[in-house]
Amino acid sequence: MNGRLATGLSQVSNDPSCLADGGFWALSTTFEGDFQAFKFDHVIEASFPTSPWQKIEGQWSSSLNESQYVTYVKKVQEHIAQGWVYQVNACREISIHVDVEDLRGLFSKILEGNPAPWASYLEAPGINIASASPELFLKRDGGRIRTSPIKGTAPAGTVDFGVKDKAENVMIVDLMRNDLGQICKSGSVTVPRLLSTESHPGLVHLVSDIEGELKDEITWTEIFNRLSPPGSISGAPKSSAVSVIKDNEGKRGPYCGALGWVQGDKCELSVAIRIFYKDDKLRFGTGAGITWASVAEDEWEETQLKARRLVSLAGGQL
Repeated sequence: MNGRLATGLSQVSNDPSCLADGGFWALSTTFEGDFQAFKFDHVIEASFPTSPWQKIEGQWSSSLNESQYVTYVKKVQEHIAQGWVYQVNACREISIHVDVEDLRGLFSKILEGNPAPWASYLEAPGINIASASPELFLKRDGGRIRTSPIKGTAPAGTVDFGVKDKAENVMIVDLMRNDLGQICKSGSVTVPRLLSTESHPGLVHLVSDIEGELKDEITWTEIFNRLSPPGSISGAPKSSAVSVIKDNEGKRGPYCGALGWVQGDKCELSVAIRIFYKDDKLRFGTGAGITWASVAEDEWEETQLKARRLVSLAGGQL
C-alpha cells in the first residue's frame, strides 16, 4: 500500500493485541469481525513488482440477480418506514472460477488501469487480496486519527450530487462521529471536511473527514472492537443495519472489512471495497447505500457501475 513492500513473513495472529509489539503487521478483517494479522520483518519503499495477467474468460455469477436485489432494496425501505433503520448498505457478490496461482498479475493491472488512493495487495497463507479501495477506514499518527467515509457515487463528470447522496453522507458522518467518540477524548472529534467531491477512475465520490484525539492508553483491541465493521458499508444505526444485512446476504468475508497495515502507533487501513479475493473462486463484492429516497433499479445500476471498470480489467462478462 502506497509504496510499502513487505516481505519476510514471520508471524500470524488472530488477536489484535499482537499489534502492541511495534512490528509491521499487514492485516485483514472480515465484515463479520474475524481478524487476521501477518507480521513482516522486511519493509522497504518500492514499487509493486509487475506480473502478467491473462484475462479471464466466461460469465461472472451474482449472489443476487437484478430482481432479487431490487426486492432486497425494497425490504430495506420497509425497515426504514418502520423506524428500524435509516440507511443500509446493501451488497451482492459476483464470482467466477479461475485457474491462477495468485492475484499479483491482477493487482498489476489495477495499478495500471484503476489507480486508487488505498490500493493494496496481500498474499499470505490462506488469504490473497488485490484491492482498488478508494476509501480510508482509519489513519493513525500517534494520538491523532482520521476516517474518511464515502457516501455518494456517480459517473465521471458529475458536477453535483443530489439530496439523497448528501443526506446519506451526513448520516454516516454522524455515525462515525459517534464511533470515534467512544475511543477519542471528549470534545476532540471534529469534521474538518464535509461533502467534498473526489474524482476517481471512472467515478466521482462524495467524501467527508472525521478526526479525533485518541484517549490515553487506548489499545488496538479497543479500537477495532469499537469501530468494526466500518459504518459506511453497514448503515445507521449500525447494529440494526448489520441485522438487516445478516438476514438478506451471505457472509461478506474480507469484503467490507478493513485492509492495510499497523506499525506501533501508526496505521493506514482502507475499507475493503473494490477488492478481488481468491479462495475456491475469484470473488468481488459490490453494493449501494439504501435510504428511503432510493430508487431500487437505480441502486442496482450503481452496483453495476462500481463493478464494471474493475471487472473489465480482470476479464469475463458481468
